[in-house]
Amino acid sequence: MNGVLLQACVSFRKKLSQSVLQIHSSHSKPFFSSPKLTRTTQKTKKLQNALRVIDLITPKPSPAARHRRQGHLRLIQDFLQSDSDHFTFGSASSDPTNPRVKISTLFDESVLSHAISSCGSSRNLHGGVQYHCAAMRIGFISNVYIGSSLVSFYGRCGELQSAYKLFDEMPVRNVVSWTAIISGFAQTWQVDVCLQLFSEMRNFLEPNDFTYASILSACTGSGALGHGRSAHCQTIRTGFDSYIHIANALISMYCKCGDVKDALYIFENLDGRDNVSWNSMIAGYAQHGLALQAVDLFEEMKRQRVKPDAITLLGVLSSCRHAGLVKEGRLYFNSMIKEHGIHPELDHYSCVVDLLGRAGLLEEAREFIEKMPIRANAIIWGSLLSSCRVHGSVWIGIEAAESRLLLEPECASTHVQLANLYASVGCWDGAARMRKLMKDKAIKTSPGFSWIEIGNEVHKFRAEDCSNPKMIEIIDLLDSLADHIKTLAYEPEMEEED
Repeated sequence: MNGVLLQACVSFRKKLSQSVLQIHSSHSKPFFSSPKLTRTTQKTKKLQNALRVIDLITPKPSPAARHRRQGHLRLIQDFLQSDSDHFTFGSASSDPTNPRVKISTLFDESVLSHAISSCGSSRNLHGGVQYHCAAMRIGFISNVYIGSSLVSFYGRCGELQSAYKLFDEMPVRNVVSWTAIISGFAQTWQVDVCLQLFSEMRNFLEPNDFTYASILSACTGSGALGHGRSAHCQTIRTGFDSYIHIANALISMYCKCGDVKDALYIFENLDGRDNVSWNSMIAGYAQHGLALQAVDLFEEMKRQRVKPDAITLLGVLSSCRHAGLVKEGRLYFNSMIKEHGIHPELDHYSCVVDLLGRAGLLEEAREFIEKMPIRANAIIWGSLLSSCRVHGSVWIGIEAAESRLLLEPECASTHVQLANLYASVGCWDGAARMRKLMKDKAIKTSPGFSWIEIGNEVHKFRAEDCSNPKMIEIIDLLDSLADHIKTLAYEPEMEEED
């Protein structure tokens, strides 16, 4: 198997080399036009550096990726052509955070590191790749600060394979390097990978508070309560649990993993709470349907003269939505501008529409959307559509579905919900028409998944996925439970997908 993989890598690298040469051959001078051996050696060295960049940015086989590949190859062409330190990325600019700037203006590592970080913050993949090329050309690629910035940049842009490859090739790594790669995988909730990297890191360096914050973030997203508790214990041992951002991360982790009691304990014993602390606890209450506790905490926040922000009100509105507190939801929404000077955003409007829709106030929800000062997005129309299906309002549901399809014409869930809406009132022709439309357009729904943690191991279950090694045992147990339910005079609902 390794031999086949090696052969495939060699073949792929050869194709990349040919692509670079083909692009360069369109110019007046051939790639190896000089008879001098020194000139050929220099070009070969540049080609090798260029291919390393291509290796890091190799995209997946999709139309959008092929377009990015052409842009990257054009960038490599310029990289190979230039012999001057005045290599430019485009129009000149004096802003070092702008990728269209001359290399000669990048005086030291700190400026280039800052520019790469700026591209990461703005998710500017193309600009960051250009700075990567610049770092290789001027000899900064082995610098640990530049390398760490690039790892963080690729991680924030979702290019985890590139980020790890760069990290793996770094000659020197510091705590920032390790934290950057852990943070990258934490963004996609790959807690197992994060913990493995964390374990390797501790063989060489002591993690800092930001490292633990990244680990807690991974545990939060994946629902890994056991691993989160272990990380909590380690923050206590190192003294990082007293840091405000670590405490806030712990509150979020415990709330998202279902342990509101421990989250509240940390919150109540936290000195110097900031807005994030209050928001995390309010959002935790809202997530678990504890609307009264969320509202009480919000009122306590105001009594302590802590100024709420947009995220605070979003948590309060969300709690009202889950508990069906229509009157209170209207009150808090109207108080945003009048009392707190906060202008509602799309997320706030979405909460109100969902609140009204769940309560069956569909006409009011539609009028609310029409009076919004900003254009409703697909999420808002989707929320109204879901409520229409629950309450059997076909015509408002059709209007909501059509409005959402105008914004997201390839949305599979909208087609499915509209088909179900037709079917719920016996309009089988309409349901069949929507199913046929999905088939003609090759629109497929993405299967959802759930997970459960047992013995510090997270087990994921995806719809229509039989890859779990204990699937036969699971199905047998479900059948036994269904039979037991029938003996209690209940008929279990067993739904099967088409």
